[in-house]
Amino acid sequence: MQPGDIRISAAELTTFCAAALARAGAKEGDARAVADHLVMANLCGHDSHGAGLLPTYLRHVAEGLVDVHAVPEVIHDKGAILKVAGHDAWGRIAGEFAMTAAFPKAEALGACILTLSNAHHLGRIGAFGEMAAQEGFAAIFFVNVTDLDPVVAPYQGTDGRFGTNPVCIALPPTGTKPAFLLDMATSRIAMGKARIAASKGLRVPFGAIIDENGLPTDDPSGFKGFDQKGALTPFGDHKGYGLVFAAELLAGVFSGGGTIQPGHERRGGIRNQMMAVILSPDAFGDPAAMDREMEAMWEYALASPPADWDSPIVAPGDPERSLRKRRAAEGVPMDPETLKQLNAAAESVGVTERLG
Repeated sequence: MQPGDIRISAAELTTFCAAALARAGAKEGDARAVADHLVMANLCGHDSHGAGLLPTYLRHVAEGLVDVHAVPEVIHDKGAILKVAGHDAWGRIAGEFAMTAAFPKAEALGACILTLSNAHHLGRIGAFGEMAAQEGFAAIFFVNVTDLDPVVAPYQGTDGRFGTNPVCIALPPTGTKPAFLLDMATSRIAMGKARIAASKGLRVPFGAIIDENGLPTDDPSGFKGFDQKGALTPFGDHKGYGLVFAAELLAGVFSGGGTIQPGHERRGGIRNQMMAVILSPDAFGDPAAMDREMEAMWEYALASPPADWDSPIVAPGDPERSLRKRRAAEGVPMDPETLKQLNAAAESVGVTERLG
């Protein structure tokens, strides 16, 4: 939390976002589901995918970049392969539809290879990983982004050619351990984090972005608001670049929704394509023995002496769980600029309530 930030309760923030989405034209149930999805991202510490996106979502409704009446559809169901068309429906709605359709197939066959094409912004992909883990499945996700200008430069490149293309891996909880959840952008930082830093006048790690001349910098001011001057860089240099590229191809090509290459129209929205591999652990061996092995590995990894005793080693998913508990009790921190943007966006669709 930064000086000047204001704490807003998750309930208040969700109600506010749902009201604005409904006034903009979203179906009431969809408005609540999308608002819940945004605020859960805030609770988990992924503010770049949280309520700060509300002005963008409302603009997308006004410009027809999300279809508030769309219903996702299964377009291919053969063997272990399931393909879903999002038809520009809300990402939360399309993603949940696709995952729910995949679970029975994964249970029956041991695995389901799922693709989702042309969904509006899926948001925090970890939410879908959590959904799988809670149902007892493991899942691997690759996501790309289309319908907007690229924001991530290739390794050794000087301008954007990719989206932030998240990768997520989730495993179900065991008898003594919570779910494993790795959820990350393949860029060094998410686009939303660059924007938040710019709005707060903060710096980012040097080299996480390049400026409009293609030079590494720690100044995110080129990302303030929703303009873009410069690009993000892939994490881990050539290694992250390889994952950015792989996610682009796996999600964009196999789903049929396409990649970010300029042969496809860029209208200024956010479309996601996704490939997910859903696995039933029961199909791979003795579930009890698998649980014991995972627990042993979990304990072994976390038993390494920490470099800083004030920063203990944690497992993937632990930071989100810890922050979710804290923010649920204390509220979500919102900076004045973001609050101003949220209130203005809500006012534009006729919501009279104000945050802060």
